Amino acid sequence: MLIGTIEGVTRVIGKSQGYLGLPLRDEVMNCTVNGEGTPAMVTAWQPTPEELARLNAGASVHLRVLGTVHPPVMVGVGDPPA
Repeated sequence: MLIGTIEGVTRVIGKSQGYLGLPLRDEVMNCTVNGEGTPAMVTAWQPTPEELARLNAGASVHLRVLGTVHPPVMVGVGDPPA
């Protein structure tokens, strides 16, 4: 997957740590566990043509979290580009 630029980006994280830099949008959401006003960060990812072909063939999306403690995450699909 290629890092995309999320609509309404509020900051870029990771670049000072040696990563490529990840544009994200800070949000506040209603979480069924943590309640109203739960802070969240949203990023955008674009599949490469090869990945898109595999997804269309039924492959699953894999989420890799660095470290040994898994934070709560959500995976979804954004709107198509205008």
